[in-house]
Amino acid sequence: MSPIENLHMAIGEIAYAIAISDGKVQREEREKFHAIVEAELRCKDYDFDISEIIFQIMDKDRADALTSYEYGMKEMLVNSHYLSPQLKKTFIRVIEKVAKAYPPVTKAEASLIERFKKEI
Repeated sequence: MSPIENLHMAIGEIAYAIAISDGKVQREEREKFHAIVEAELRCKDYDFDISEIIFQIMDKDRADALTSYEYGMKEMLVNSHYLSPQLKKTFIRVIEKVAKAYPPVTKAEASLIERFKKEI
């Protein structure tokens, strides 16, 4: 995968970590999660299918939210030379929308969002 694809995989992991931090992602949540991430990250200039990346993330088995978050941040750091200020803003918007998709935003979700904002 290219560095840009890796960054998108990483934000998908982090968004997924936020979605599962308050429990299992239900079918409705899964659809909403997919729609948010695809809408925010869709770009005609990419030569890859963001929806395919998102489903790959969601179909993997996860140990817990923290594991997914840490994996995503590791990939962000490895590929950070491709992480523009605009892409950072987009990624923050994605995770905030994922957290707000099913109110209320829990302490666990808010904590991961704040951590992401500091680390990115």
